[in-house]
Amino acid sequence: MPELPEVELVARSLDRLLRGRRIAKAVLLRAGLAPESTPRGFALRLRGARFEGVGRRGKHILFALDNGRVLLTHLRMTGRFLLLLPDNRPLPKHTHALFKLEGGGRLAFTDQRHFGLMKLAHASGLEHLKELRDLAPEPFSAEFTPDYLAGVLSRTRRTLKSVLLDQTKVTGLGNIYASEVLFLARTNPFAVASELPRRRLPRLHRAILDVLGEAIAHGSTMNVNPEDIDASYFGGGYSGRWRVYDREGEPCPNCRAPVRRLTHAGRSTYFCPRCQRR
Repeated sequence: MPELPEVELVARSLDRLLRGRRIAKAVLLRAGLAPESTPRGFALRLRGARFEGVGRRGKHILFALDNGRVLLTHLRMTGRFLLLLPDNRPLPKHTHALFKLEGGGRLAFTDQRHFGLMKLAHASGLEHLKELRDLAPEPFSAEFTPDYLAGVLSRTRRTLKSVLLDQTKVTGLGNIYASEVLFLARTNPFAVASELPRRRLPRLHRAILDVLGEAIAHGSTMNVNPEDIDASYFGGGYSGRWRVYDREGEPCPNCRAPVRRLTHAGRSTYFCPRCQRR
């Protein structure tokens, strides 16, 4: 599942490609991709609309249109966008939506696993959408402060890692970055959230910003192929920057103790048993 840095990279890439372009025709090829729209309604509401910009909220991509609507998209596991040129090029397998652009070119959305989601909404009511209304503040926003984090953690007996993965508490972290954040903060993933000493909260808050910022900065230097905007750039070298994730048995970069992996809530959790003692 793409995490915040990957979705941010996709949104920035799409913004560069689409800002100012107009949709000549939109085709919903798999109705389940946009379950709240009919294929006809999807086409009518998007035809002639101009992309004013592409942004992100949590792990959702938001296409702002000049007709007052926003196209919300969640990539889920295998969703990706492809800019197709020329127009007679065959569509890729698993193409679920197609946007023909004025002046030439087509934007295709493909999804091998069929988990992706699109939804058309009015921009004026965006914050009330069920997909967005309960999301926590953005990590780099003014609202996401050490005090905010302290309040979130103080009200639950769940483990720290499970709280970090809860998008209504902390937005944008997935399994990979949660492990990285807790390692950087030298905090045990299985500790009870409400028992974390207050003096350690600023370090955890800083680790969230540092890990996400580092990943976004790495992605921003990469050349994204417009024919394959798939929210996956780990193959480009970022995996070599992971401190503990997917490094079971390897030496901790701090103390050289072997990194451990435990299954927690159905997911692998990587940590250093020495640096991240309870």
